[in-house]
Amino acid sequence: MPTALKIDFVSDVSCPWCAVGLNALELALAEVRGEISAELHFQPFELNPQMPVEGQDINEHIAQKYGATPEQMAANRENIRQRGAEVGFTFGEGKRSRIYNTFDAHRLLHWAEEEGSQRELKHALLEAYFTRGENPSDHAVLLALVESVGLDASRAAAILGSDEYADEVRERERRYLDAGIHSVPAVIINDRHLISGGQPAHVFAQALRQIAAGA
Repeated sequence: MPTALKIDFVSDVSCPWCAVGLNALELALAEVRGEISAELHFQPFELNPQMPVEGQDINEHIAQKYGATPEQMAANRENIRQRGAEVGFTFGEGKRSRIYNTFDAHRLLHWAEEEGSQRELKHALLEAYFTRGENPSDHAVLLALVESVGLDASRAAAILGSDEYADEVRERERRYLDAGIHSVPAVIINDRHLISGGQPAHVFAQALRQIAAGA
């Protein structure tokens, strides 16, 4: 019998390393299939919880937040693009010009978990932003993504038009911040073991096997 593991993937849909890390984790899970079975949950984290509705120019934002030069930003983008390509994720060239608020996307992901389609919506959100440069705070974009994964767009519209799931998302965000999670992706296995960052698939596979052996 495969060893069952619970995996909480703490991340933001505007985090490029989260896109890399998710694809790498899924490659690792494919590698250990038969040895390990995983119950995967996506947990909310906002890199920029105070981001206004209109968002901010991405280069301006990165310069302000990290003090990065244009040359450093270009090198980082190329590094992320290459790492994405290695795990089958496409970062659209020149597609992303702004950083946006992602709270509503997290509310829909919380609902999608109840509906059994959280993983599909998570992938759709990452691809919309990073591959096509779409705005993940735009309700029309969110509703189109909901529909694309087979979820009820009218139900999603009702959620977006209300405060539904806001308290639940904020409670989960606080839980992980209080646990010391301040950068993402953070991959938490069985509520005990932490793997930080967008690791290569073989690193995830090795860690999963070690944790399963001690489970």
